Amino acid sequence: MQYFQEAVNFLKEKGVDKPEIGIILGTGLGKLTDLIETELEIDYEEIPHFPVTTVDFHHGILIYGTLSGKKVLVMKGRFHVYEGYSTQQITFPIRVMKLLGVRALLVSNACGAMNTAFKSGSLMLLTDHINLLPNPLIGPNYDELGPRFPDMSQPYFRDINDRIIRIAEKHGIVLHQGVYVAVSGPNLETRAEYRFLQRIGADVVGMSTTPEVIVANHMGLPVSAISVITDECDPDNLELADIAKILYYAAQAEKGLVKIFSDLVAEL
Repeated sequence: MQYFQEAVNFLKEKGVDKPEIGIILGTGLGKLTDLIETELEIDYEEIPHFPVTTVDFHHGILIYGTLSGKKVLVMKGRFHVYEGYSTQQITFPIRVMKLLGVRALLVSNACGAMNTAFKSGSLMLLTDHINLLPNPLIGPNYDELGPRFPDMSQPYFRDINDRIIRIAEKHGIVLHQGVYVAVSGPNLETRAEYRFLQRIGADVVGMSTTPEVIVANHMGLPVSAISVITDECDPDNLELADIAKILYYAAQAEKGLVKIFSDLVAEL
């Protein structure tokens, strides 16, 4: 708890005051910050005990300001197991957000779709997930923050998800619903691995999100997440991975994501 409190105290001293909504922006998904009336930008490396992003297109900046009339704390750039971090390190910022007073968490990520009905450049609302990463709750439990055995029967907050669906319909945004599976990366999957992930019930696959969602649930922090589908992973028609194309589709789908999140924050 001492490390969490040191980070909290640092951010309060910098001027972070009673943020209401926490937001995590995934790969290539930074345009939402253009709508924020920014009060503070703090590099992760300045914050006590924060990991530092090592991926070129993850900027590593914590942004505090106002979006749609609400005080928000936005992670522009996130951490991954493939960077060498533990899931406890990856979820450190979520603990800090909760202790600062954040009352809802919105998460975005880039993913590949194994569900052949989902096309690149569209969005998927997470209704459930399969976590194939190390569990961030392994180790001593922080009883002050949550129970030893937290319930995960509804990991994504139904009320927020319902609002997201309604906002997407209002704007005419294609929003699939489905199950996200998290793997470690950094390589993309083989054809056999995609078939396996399909058969265990996943619609899309990515390399993040589930640790943050597990920790949010542990602390009783309502969370919802949207995936940006950047590539199609049909094992019978698999193409070579193209990072430039993935970032292109992330940028295309990001427009809808920004509309949804900005409207949603106003409602929460």
